[in-house]
Amino acid sequence: MAENKESTLEEIKEKAEEVIEKVEDTAKKIVKKIEKIVDGKKKTKKIAVKKKTNIVKEEKTNSKKSAFEILKEKAKALEGKVKDAEKIDIKERVTGMPSDEENTLVPIEDYLKSSMHLGTRVITPHMRKYIYKRRADGLAVFNTGLLDKMMREGIDYLAGFAPEDIVVICKRESGWKVAKKFADTFGMKLFTKKYPAGTLTNINLDDFFERELVLICDPWLDKNALSDANRIKTKVMSVCDSNNYTFGIDKFVIGNNKSGKSLGMVFYLFTKLYAEKRNIKIEEPRIEDFIDDWENLVPPK
Repeated sequence: MAENKESTLEEIKEKAEEVIEKVEDTAKKIVKKIEKIVDGKKKTKKIAVKKKTNIVKEEKTNSKKSAFEILKEKAKALEGKVKDAEKIDIKERVTGMPSDEENTLVPIEDYLKSSMHLGTRVITPHMRKYIYKRRADGLAVFNTGLLDKMMREGIDYLAGFAPEDIVVICKRESGWKVAKKFADTFGMKLFTKKYPAGTLTNINLDDFFERELVLICDPWLDKNALSDANRIKTKVMSVCDSNNYTFGIDKFVIGNNKSGKSLGMVFYLFTKLYAEKRNIKIEEPRIEDFIDDWENLVPPK
């Protein structure tokens, strides 16, 4: 009996040791697997960190490159503007007229000398688009390119009427002499000082007459003639300054209509080019006949 017990105990002991060994082996295997998993995660994390670092570095490099490229492009653009600025002619800066503009009716300096390009301190909404800038003293400066262009168009319009179909009105004293010279050259009817209201509209008046075109020097001063012409639907052409409105005017040229020198330039061009367009043989007009002391004039600053 005693021997049987001892053998049983021995068997149990052996089996227990086998189980313990197996458990230890299994535990070791599990530990190794866990270590492999942990090492794998660490490696994966390191790789991810490296990738992220590389991406950040690339982004920084790219941003530096793009910033450099942007600065380079801006520098090129500024260089182009500087080159363009160097090409701007002094006449363009003063008058708004490009230096490569086609030949003008008279040299640009003549427009400037006659102060035809100078307006008033008042600029109406009708005339704003023809103004290039304001001077330091507040006077408007007409765009000389537009001034010349509109003078060409105005003369073409004027040449569409025969001399006997035009009446010239100029109430402004500074324009009396040149308006008379223009009208007398072609035998046109003329009113200076005062236009008798109703002369164009009232058939009962002794001095009533009809014309197809009324040429006025200032829509404000010559408003009676403008009003009569509009009442009977007669065409009106005018010289318009920066302070004028163009209501009721069919065709106008822009420019200073206050100065005798400026109106002298206007009527000199009207006389010279109207004769050419209508093929009327007259003695070649001289600018000195329309503007006193022309040779000694200097452009106003």
